[in-house]
Amino acid sequence: MTYPGHVKATLLLGLPLVGGHLAQFAIGLTDTAMLGWYGVAELAAVTLASGSYFLVFFLLGSGFAFAVMPLVATAAATGDQVSIRRCTRMGLWLSVLFAALAMPVMWWSEPILLALGQTEDVAAMVATYLRIAGWGLFPALLVMVLKSYLAALERTQAVLWITVLAALINAVVNYALIFGNWGAPELGIRGAAIGSLATHGASLIAVIFYAIRALPHHNLFQRLWHPDWEMFARVFVLGLPIGLTVLSEVSMFAASSMMMGWIGTVPLAAHGIVISISGAAFMVHLGLSNAATIRAGSAYGRGDRDHMRRGALVVTALSLCVSLVTVAVFLTAPVPLLSLFMDNDAPARLDILAIGVGFLAIAALFQLVDGAQAVAIGLLRGVQDTSVPMAVAALSYWALGIPTSYLLGFVFGWGGTGVWLGLVIGLGCAGLFLTLRFWRRGLNRMAVIC
Repeated sequence: MTYPGHVKATLLLGLPLVGGHLAQFAIGLTDTAMLGWYGVAELAAVTLASGSYFLVFFLLGSGFAFAVMPLVATAAATGDQVSIRRCTRMGLWLSVLFAALAMPVMWWSEPILLALGQTEDVAAMVATYLRIAGWGLFPALLVMVLKSYLAALERTQAVLWITVLAALINAVVNYALIFGNWGAPELGIRGAAIGSLATHGASLIAVIFYAIRALPHHNLFQRLWHPDWEMFARVFVLGLPIGLTVLSEVSMFAASSMMMGWIGTVPLAAHGIVISISGAAFMVHLGLSNAATIRAGSAYGRGDRDHMRRGALVVTALSLCVSLVTVAVFLTAPVPLLSLFMDNDAPARLDILAIGVGFLAIAALFQLVDGAQAVAIGLLRGVQDTSVPMAVAALSYWALGIPTSYLLGFVFGWGGTGVWLGLVIGLGCAGLFLTLRFWRRGLNRMAVIC
């Protein structure tokens, strides 16, 4: 396939995935924006609850869903329909087990956050949110597995529209229950939690319905209770490092939110807004990363090394173009972006804007490296290389990023700016070494099966 052919194929596969990730991200973004209009304290609480605490466990559990994607893509490339069904089922099993193990941590989040230095008011509001929204971890993880299954079979349009529907449901329920509109009770942060739970449940119903109707020959849910320990172990071994890799990055951002909470409510609110904006940009890279995983997994199954190399160059170039556009937007239009998350009459609006503009400028710095590490991870997952990337991520984010954030933010007294610079350093290290890992080892791993 020529380079223009690779560009077309990657975009046809990747753009619906990008749209799906943006729609999924809009669910959390809606909570952040609407609670920002509702009150600064509620915004700070949902920053910790949804954007940090829940997200950490959701993405750790999503490792099993991400493992399903390359396994299904490789099996589909070789026509192995049985393996498609087996790995997807065991991905569902592992997701349910993980959610069950995580629920106690959701329920007793208040004492955990108090031990981590959060204020009593914020910890109490976070617990109120998580005791409702935490149950959404079950349907959310199951949806992730089924979306990975569909995406690996290149049914990305279905993934997009199901997620768009979920985002719309979330926005409507939030608008009604947070503010008490349309005759509904005004529930504030509890309304946002109910909206998120309802959204994940509706998404699960929709994706199951589509999978049964569109792919009945896979018999995906027939004898679902029947164990398949060999495939269970395979998905677990591949998925756990993926989950821990994602956890390493997300927990770095979660730790930065905790540090911002130590500085104050207003910096934490500004931090939450900038994290949401930069996270929306990252969803584009994540969609391209998923496309890279699927196409690399397919090439891996066929033993097509040249296809792998050309496709990797194309998806890396596309990610670079997205990063350059994002940097330009962040640097030229910070105030309009930040204002999307606040009411014009909010009492702390000017303070949040003043802090947020600086944070957004620093966020522009890591767009290039963040996109690079996302694409490199996607390519490495396609060739089922997950253990070393996990180690690279852990060292980059935990041994370098978090300590640097604390050192610059508190020891050197740079405050929130220092915390954000630590994020840049951690992401830069990961981007460099993961990219080198694929180009030096990933293609050689590919050559072994050729």
